[in-house]
Amino acid sequence: MGDENSTLSNAEARHLLRRTGFGALPRDIATFTGTARGDAADKLLAFRPQGFRPSGRDFNAAHNKWIKSLIKPRSPLQAKLVLFWHDHFSTAIAKVEDVGLMGDQITLLYREGSGNFKTLVKDMNRNPAMMEFLDTVRNRKHVPNENYARELQELFTLGVTDFAGQPNYTQDDIVQIARAFTGWDYDRRSSFLNDDEHDFMAAFPGRGPKVIYTTVGGFGPAGRSFTVNGEGAQEIDAVIDIICQHTDSQGHNTVARRIAHRLLEYFAYPDPENQFADDMVATSGFATSFEITPLLRAIFVDDRFYTTSAPAPFAAGTKKSVKWPVDYVVSSLRLLGMRLKGRDQYVDGGSGRSIFDQLSDMGQLLLDPPSVFGWDWETGWISSATLLARFDFARDLTSARGNGGTSFRPERLMDLGLTDPTEIVNAVTDVLGVSDQLTSSERQALVDYLTDSGTNTSIDLNDDTVRNTKLNGLFALVMQSPAYQLH
Repeated sequence: MGDENSTLSNAEARHLLRRTGFGALPRDIATFTGTARGDAADKLLAFRPQGFRPSGRDFNAAHNKWIKSLIKPRSPLQAKLVLFWHDHFSTAIAKVEDVGLMGDQITLLYREGSGNFKTLVKDMNRNPAMMEFLDTVRNRKHVPNENYARELQELFTLGVTDFAGQPNYTQDDIVQIARAFTGWDYDRRSSFLNDDEHDFMAAFPGRGPKVIYTTVGGFGPAGRSFTVNGEGAQEIDAVIDIICQHTDSQGHNTVARRIAHRLLEYFAYPDPENQFADDMVATSGFATSFEITPLLRAIFVDDRFYTTSAPAPFAAGTKKSVKWPVDYVVSSLRLLGMRLKGRDQYVDGGSGRSIFDQLSDMGQLLLDPPSVFGWDWETGWISSATLLARFDFARDLTSARGNGGTSFRPERLMDLGLTDPTEIVNAVTDVLGVSDQLTSSERQALVDYLTDSGTNTSIDLNDDTVRNTKLNGLFALVMQSPAYQLH
């Protein structure tokens, strides 16, 4: 059994860097190999929260600015974590219709995404983009709007049911929490409470006291009042404090359990065991501190995090994660040492299409998740159309010609003096980080492609025609392989 003092193998270092960033660059793998897990995690988590704001004249420009920042992030882990929170607190420009408000929300996630979860939720309560998206600005005292109160519990904190399948809240809890958010609005400077539109108990005695969780949450039949500090603006913070004290039917802190489980789904593997989440909460103290960084550290030093770094052939039950389209695109560009071209950020090869259009075809545009539930992960990313879009992107990347940074230049990635087909396949799969993730039959298929099924026993990569067809095609084939779609 390993622990924080266990040293990282080459495969484990690559796995850690790939899951906490975008592709694992050879120089970084070399740096982390032989390092203790705890030291490696501390190094990755030592970043100072850096602000970033996707902005521009329109949605397309803001999206492309964000993609450009991901290709050369100050901290890959910070950027990767922000993508998780962007999905978790799903907010879409399709409804918000304001690039500035969306940019401000992403800045909030960059600033607070590795800090305290309770603080993050409280600030998200007041975030103008969220207030537009889930109708807080349309929540008024005479007819309270329940949209945010519902999603706050269902998606952002508790979940509909606990690990035992028992309900975590009731319709009455939604109704009461909606009262706390009545009258909130925003201007270009900040959000604020309009007292004239707020539901004060004296004005609506028929709605009863502002009490929640009388039947669930471990508070007893009296529940918990969110007016302990008085009525008004402070109610929405009190609601979060109460939610974060909620315990499930098995006596566990409900929020801590759920957030740990979601982070494991994102960073470790699909459908993590409940015990894995419980262990991470206990190790990190997340149920009392709600500090995100110690929770992440606990994940990154645990044996179970590294199980999916094992080489092929994979044991039955191995849980691989499908790369998000953004991860597929950004990691490919980083591994190939390429960047996008021009103001429209297009791939300088093949179809020459913009990255906005390419990612749209793959099923993921940043700043515009499809619903409040975010994107569908894992097999939800894969269909005949979206997989073809990935293949087209790989083709376009390896078709980029020229000498600049927007061109595909294999001579910077590997030794073009290699002539043995097997060695060439090894070099290409090493660059793309999947050497040990291919089965022997998959590797042989690549050799057969390179040699025309054994016709050519020696390959001259210094021949322009051979390099521009066979070598570039080999890179594209590996990027189109099942192994490359997975973590």
